[in-house]
Amino acid sequence: MLSLISTLGGLLISGLPKLLEYFQDRQDKAHELALARMQGEIQAQMMREGFLAQQRVEEIRTDQVAMQADAEMTVAALEHDQKVLDRASRWVANYVGTVRPTVTYIFVLELCAINAWFAWYAFQNPALINGVDDLVKFGDLIFSSDEMAMLGGIIGFWFGSRNWSKK
Repeated sequence: MLSLISTLGGLLISGLPKLLEYFQDRQDKAHELALARMQGEIQAQMMREGFLAQQRVEEIRTDQVAMQADAEMTVAALEHDQKVLDRASRWVANYVGTVRPTVTYIFVLELCAINAWFAWYAFQNPALINGVDDLVKFGDLIFSSDEMAMLGGIIGFWFGSRNWSKK
């Protein structure tokens, strides 16, 4: 009986390294599979980010091409205006040079006149303003958002492209 148990024990013990090797191999393969999955995910993420980066580069190039086209159109329009003005009479050239400033002056003077009239009307009718809330509402009437947007556009046009650095 003892010999049977020792023989059976010997067989089991001799197979123990193979059994441990089997479990170790399974664990190694699972680890390698997890590493392969992680590496695949990282590569997919890098490809997505690379694609997004490439897409952003293409958007920047497209914007640059559009800006270049706008600049070329502006230069062409200025050259055309110059050719037309070279053949025009002197008073037409002078008038063309004063159109934008004249429109600006008319708009600003109109803005001042309307606002001065509103202020005079409010001063002549003190019952209109009974508190700060009425004054704010009246101020919104005088300085509407559309009016301020137009004034902002004019100021931006005339002063927006100037250099603010000291000379």
